[in-house]
Amino acid sequence: MKHWPEQLSRAVCWLAAALAAVSLVSCKVCRPLNSDTYVGPARGGAGAPAAGKAAGATPEKPTKPKAKAAAGPAKKAEPVAKKAAPADDVILSDGPLVKNRALVMALKNNQALVVEQLTPRIARTWEPELWSVFDPVLTGAIGHERVAGEDLRSRGEQFNYHSDTVVAEAGLTRLFPTGTQVALGAMTEVGDISMLDQLVRSWVGLTVTQPLLKGAGTEANLAVVRQARLDALASDYQLRGFVEMFVAEVEQTYWDCMLAKLQIEIFEKVVDVARKRLERTKDRIKAGTISRTEQWAAEGGLARRRERLIDAQSDLKTAKLRLLRAMNPGGNGFWKHDFELPKPPDVPNETLDVDPATYAEAAMQMRPDLNEARLRVKQGTLEVVRTRNGLLPQLDLFVTWGKSGYAKSFGGSWGDLPGDAHDLVFGVRAAVPLGNQAARAQHKRAKLTHRQAQEALKNMEQLVQQDVRTAYIEVERATAQIEASKVTLSGRQRTYEAEVDRHAIGRSTMFQVIRAERNLLESQNTVAQSIIDYLKAFVELHRLTGRLLELRGIEAAGGEPPGSESSRR
Repeated sequence: MKHWPEQLSRAVCWLAAALAAVSLVSCKVCRPLNSDTYVGPARGGAGAPAAGKAAGATPEKPTKPKAKAAAGPAKKAEPVAKKAAPADDVILSDGPLVKNRALVMALKNNQALVVEQLTPRIARTWEPELWSVFDPVLTGAIGHERVAGEDLRSRGEQFNYHSDTVVAEAGLTRLFPTGTQVALGAMTEVGDISMLDQLVRSWVGLTVTQPLLKGAGTEANLAVVRQARLDALASDYQLRGFVEMFVAEVEQTYWDCMLAKLQIEIFEKVVDVARKRLERTKDRIKAGTISRTEQWAAEGGLARRRERLIDAQSDLKTAKLRLLRAMNPGGNGFWKHDFELPKPPDVPNETLDVDPATYAEAAMQMRPDLNEARLRVKQGTLEVVRTRNGLLPQLDLFVTWGKSGYAKSFGGSWGDLPGDAHDLVFGVRAAVPLGNQAARAQHKRAKLTHRQAQEALKNMEQLVQQDVRTAYIEVERATAQIEASKVTLSGRQRTYEAEVDRHAIGRSTMFQVIRAERNLLESQNTVAQSIIDYLKAFVELHRLTGRLLELRGIEAAGGEPPGSESSRR
């Protein structure tokens, strides 16, 4: 048993080496998230939204999202979009501006979108910063110590002495996600350098500290890092939600322009008819076949039609400004740009799924705001784990093992390291905060916040269901309204023609003709409005379902639910 100190020393050294090895094996290299914030036409092949889809022709029925990204395989990260600076003369379109062209220009140039694309890139800077706590730290120091003092000899005599010592040391320390801290150090001490006979001591050693309670394990130590990664993923969903709202806004603004154009065409025809009617009325008054009061009614009808035409022209100019702002074509005076609109679209023969639950089920998986809320719940779970670990007392196991060498020269002291001189220190270190009120309050707050996030997620799921089903009802209403308004228009067209014929033979008054014309005008407006409402209703339904970008052939981050492979890139 006389060799038990040496055996204990070896056992402790092996334990320290094992702790360091386990920490090295359990430490995973920080794998940064994909920083691709590209937003635009899908890069899978065609390079632009499909013409039919981009024109808002035929929306598709929702299907269950696939695990693979709908926008195509991920490619090398591209730089964030820069502020567009085209030439002063910008050609918006070779011909009439179709919706496909407007979407492409808006996704390429819009300034608000450029701002939003920076958010995920900023969010991705937090994870490397938090990982840096596990970076190795290299330290070093050199110093000179001079001491002058008094001491007693063995015979009780007092004497004065002085010493000069130079110390140089270096070390490498690293904290691992397991909580293990490993420090490798080296030191050289040159004593009494003012004397001819000096002593040089060199030392090298390894210190391993392993928390056993507080601060132990990767779950607690990596919680903030994983929260930062969830923040970065949440920023992808925030960007996608913004892009979906932006695309829907561009499309709806485009349809507002189209509605104003339709109304202008209607009112221009009505104003032309009213002007000709006024001329005929004046001629008949001169001929003495009708009363002069008929002229007043005709003039009033023409004035009212012009008012409606002026309003429609103003609406078109305002809608065009909003669309120009979204497209941001560039140049010093892009506000002065004008563009033509194509022929009003034929309403597609769209059929909805008989069960709105089909759309609601797709929304439960694809809605960006819902997916972001799910990530917030995961963040709350990590915070509960982190604060629960903070309730534990501090209990650390530490081991320091070193070798020393002594000689009269620097090289000789390092050459003497393989000798018998060594030191070994091991033990446990404990700290127990009395009361621990701060940690208890943090843990309680984390649990309540986590519960709040869970309840908020349930509430949002209900709101998503309500939003999708309401949009589904609106599409049904708009579809039925088109047919109903066309029937009404047909009836009022016949009534108006009959009233004009009766007025021609003197069996009706101008007031009755204008009233019939007013009813006809309202029906024409209702038909145009119902067609645009139908197209806008489908845009809103697909936005609330979370599949608008997919149907338009637009690629953006956050296209998969949390937990899918591509969402972890």
